[in-house]
Amino acid sequence: MTLKPTLLAASLSLGLLAAALPAQAALAPSANPAAVAWQEAGADADIERAFAQARSEKKPLLLYWGAKWCPPCNQLKATLFNRQDFIEQTRAFVAVHIDGDSPGAQKLGTRFKVRGYPTMILFTADGAELTRLPGEIDAPQVLKVMQLGLAGGRPVKAVLADARAGKKLNVNEWRLLGFYSWESDQDQLLPQAEVPALLAQLAAAAQDPDTATRLWLKSLAASDDGKGGLKADAAQRARLAKVLTDKEDARALADVLTNGAADIVKTLAPQAGPERQALLSQFDAALKRLEADASLSRADRLQALQARVDLARLELAKSEIHPKLSPALLKDVKEQAARADREITDGYERQAVISSAAHLLGQTGQWKDSDELLKAGLAKSHSPYYLMSGLANNAKKQGRKDEALRWSEEAFNKSQGPATRLQWGAGYMANLVELSPQDSGRIEKTAALLFNEAAQDKGSFYERSARSLQKVGASLKQWNAKGQNEAAIKRLRAQLDGICAKVEVADKQRATCEALL
Repeated sequence: MTLKPTLLAASLSLGLLAAALPAQAALAPSANPAAVAWQEAGADADIERAFAQARSEKKPLLLYWGAKWCPPCNQLKATLFNRQDFIEQTRAFVAVHIDGDSPGAQKLGTRFKVRGYPTMILFTADGAELTRLPGEIDAPQVLKVMQLGLAGGRPVKAVLADARAGKKLNVNEWRLLGFYSWESDQDQLLPQAEVPALLAQLAAAAQDPDTATRLWLKSLAASDDGKGGLKADAAQRARLAKVLTDKEDARALADVLTNGAADIVKTLAPQAGPERQALLSQFDAALKRLEADASLSRADRLQALQARVDLARLELAKSEIHPKLSPALLKDVKEQAARADREITDGYERQAVISSAAHLLGQTGQWKDSDELLKAGLAKSHSPYYLMSGLANNAKKQGRKDEALRWSEEAFNKSQGPATRLQWGAGYMANLVELSPQDSGRIEKTAALLFNEAAQDKGSFYERSARSLQKVGASLKQWNAKGQNEAAIKRLRAQLDGICAKVEVADKQRATCEALL
């Protein structure tokens, strides 16, 4: 089960939307004078001070890990972090923000086992991890989970141990399990491979009906590979049909339904045929209602549309770039994308929505519209390199290699922040090796630049940055698979040896550095 690029959060009237700026000026995120009092953390010392404050004031600690460019992070800023009730509630916490591009952020990521943006973790006042909050649940549900922290709830690890032992849990403890971010657990509670079966077991044992249904749906979404132990029978399909046709249930479970639609259908109807067709029809009707639900944010409604497209493409080849979809669905995607571009004026919301809308246009074969939407958004985005990557991917999928490389290079050149630059640089390197392997000069120059930038950041061999550099190393190994570029690799290896030698031998990142080439 993987985190999707969008998240579900309740919509509300933002009130302080930024006014539209001239075409060449990026839209500024909306300003809120009564904002969350985040404490910025970029090193262990910052974290220790925050935990000391939490113990002293007997407050839980809320840790938020994110990045400027990240669409789901921007969605949180647009629909949750600016809510007055959320802001008020955070005053009962020590609120800590880790920007993924701050100097020590990736090392802190290793400490807390956080890999994906965004991740939110609640800790008790004494430093025990209470729970991880899913980025895709809606704002009122986030607030309820936070209230469990304020109520002195037990850490989710202890709650899970009791649940697995068959001990009785109260309703709030079942809800803690139901709303736990299993997708970003990072083996905190159990190995990821064991999660699907565990979710099915918890769903069967849950004494709270709403939580039982939530856990059951999550188990279905996690079990499409057949590892969850769930049987695709008529009773399971009838249960899903009941959820989908009940408007209140579908709304309460919208985050699971919209993010897991295709996986759920594949679990309950593994093969094409009447049973799958019936589920597709029931799902599409429920998703249409969610798409039109004004109580949801624009990003959430777009995610419902994304789920409809995922289901429509279910029996098509993943590589199909001009899928045969219904004209009505194509029209809906085009209209929703145009409306989002026309109506969104808040910088945070644009970053969350426009790239998703462009992705939808591409998935439905409307590539020209996708390109136009991304290009129109460049001047309005505070992180245009994210949209440039979308343009590069569009061109690559359609076989326009030169254009793909041009956008990929520009995205890397415009990217900002040490972790972000390594991530975008790794993407550019992969495209160079795949699309222009004969351009040895540019490939070596780009690799040397990335290694040089890594040398400037002490956190380069931790978490996301380490994975970016490992991707660079893998691309170079592919480029030299037959030894045809050995001279360049030797020069790069010599450069890297000098960088690794400056990392303390006892530091685990020394081994990460040395393994790259």
